[in-house]
Amino acid sequence: MNPWQLFWAPQFHFPFGGNLAQRIEPDTNWFFGSIRPGAGDGATEQKAFEVASYGKQLGLITELLLDIAEQTQPATAEGKMATARLRKIKMQIEKVKVQDVDSLVADVEAKVSRIKRKNKAKAEELSQRLSAKLNKPDA
Repeated sequence: MNPWQLFWAPQFHFPFGGNLAQRIEPDTNWFFGSIRPGAGDGATEQKAFEVASYGKQLGLITELLLDIAEQTQPATAEGKMATARLRKIKMQIEKVKVQDVDSLVADVEAKVSRIKRKNKAKAEELSQRLSAKLNKPDA
């Protein structure tokens, strides 16, 4: 066979016949790694995020800003409108949080009922474990 004919030769790859090396660990640094160099350091941002998430940071800033706005009312109409909008956004976020917790509680109740139907002994054991966790003060 002439070398120029190899160019036209078909290639068949049977199952498990090719390269099987594959990275399967998830890349969890995609967000921090995509921060532009001029905007900040991704590694530093990740460490700061581990201390307090962006939501926690924004929540604290929002609470402080609304507290300050209560003590000294904004002088301009735009400031008053911004304060009202921020207060509304905060209430909407709190509503989302409550709905999330309600959803979690409903999921737990459904799963506990399912365990109770399937295995009464395990349900009793779970009841004791949950009671201990729910009555334990947060540390």
